[in-house]
Amino acid sequence: MISKRHQLTVLIILGMLLGIALGEYVFLNSEKAEALVFADRIKLFTTIFLRLVQMIIAPLVFSTLVSGIAKMGDLKAVGRVGGKSMLWFISASLISLLLGLMLVNLFKPGVGVNLGEGDVAGAKDFISNSKGFSLQGFIEHVFPKSVIEAMATNEILQLVIFSIFFGVALTAIGEKAAPLTRALDTIGHVCLKMVGYIMWVAPFGVFGGVAAIVAKKGLGVLTVYGKYLGSFYLGLGVLWLVLLLAGFLILRKRLKSLLARIQQPLIIAFSTTSSEAVFPKLTEELERFGCKPKIVSFVLPLGYSFNLDGSMMYMTFASIFIAQAYGIPLDTGTQITMLLVLMLTSKGIAGVPRASLVVVTATCAMFDIPAEGIALILPIDHFCDMGRSMTNVLGNALATSAVSKWENALDHTDE
Repeated sequence: MISKRHQLTVLIILGMLLGIALGEYVFLNSEKAEALVFADRIKLFTTIFLRLVQMIIAPLVFSTLVSGIAKMGDLKAVGRVGGKSMLWFISASLISLLLGLMLVNLFKPGVGVNLGEGDVAGAKDFISNSKGFSLQGFIEHVFPKSVIEAMATNEILQLVIFSIFFGVALTAIGEKAAPLTRALDTIGHVCLKMVGYIMWVAPFGVFGGVAAIVAKKGLGVLTVYGKYLGSFYLGLGVLWLVLLLAGFLILRKRLKSLLARIQQPLIIAFSTTSSEAVFPKLTEELERFGCKPKIVSFVLPLGYSFNLDGSMMYMTFASIFIAQAYGIPLDTGTQITMLLVLMLTSKGIAGVPRASLVVVTATCAMFDIPAEGIALILPIDHFCDMGRSMTNVLGNALATSAVSKWENALDHTDE
């Protein structure tokens, strides 16, 4: 007898397989215009699912983070947890960037690429968005001018900033704030209860998203970009080994239990190309795994802005790939400089849809690599996004669990 939790996992996988089959059938048996119409309509399933998830992200982040800070009791604890989190984030980001740099130089997937294969029309939007990238834009993105606006647009980093100030102020008030703290704690639990209902829509969202992209591109695009896609996924495999090794050194035998807990978020992130879509479910599963709510509510939102391991690796991989395709030689010093630039600039637009491509486009322009080269990776980007979204989820689950262990805030047995 399949348990209720495993039933949902089976349905999600079934939805993905049916989506692939239907999408490929439409691609092979329809005109391009018809396939595009079909893709737009079938993707409505995904839109519904993502919107249901997005509607609870803001109240969940705010309520759990504020109550979590209040439960920590003092600023020293907040600073300590924040410091340990940033130590993991920076280390993981550097490793991800370096791996991408080494593997793209080893496999050279850009050498000999047919420049005519690119999606030039689709690249124009990313080139336009990248021109607005600046220090001022970074600051404006980090600090909210209105918490209502931040909630309305699901700017997680801005919500974190406001929630930290609110939580610290709530703690400073003392006993008077106790009723509000309890109320926010209750709101957080209500949001997590809603997650359980929304997740049953996930198989339909997965089905619609996969069917839409396969109907538009066809599975044949995987062979055209086989070397690029294969090299990138091999890189993700190496990154997973590094992350899981670090996780094992900290969590030991409990790593297996963690992976079992987060299998649904991993599959959903992979098939919907959205790590944001699994934020509420990941919060729930990490608490069930044994991480204290006060740690999960603090570390996980930060991780969604600063700890996107899959995206980090992809950015160096894609940038050097474009240079290789255009035959532009980059010495080691230039590549290291590019890595450091990516390390900084990638934090400026966290939460922006397909932010990796915007950062890659802006970085290419800085190093005199044709920004139009982004067109070369657009046809296959959705399939790369599946892998990097899933990797982002794994990285944040491990980061939250590791900080919980370091803080002695990880229960020995999960429910």
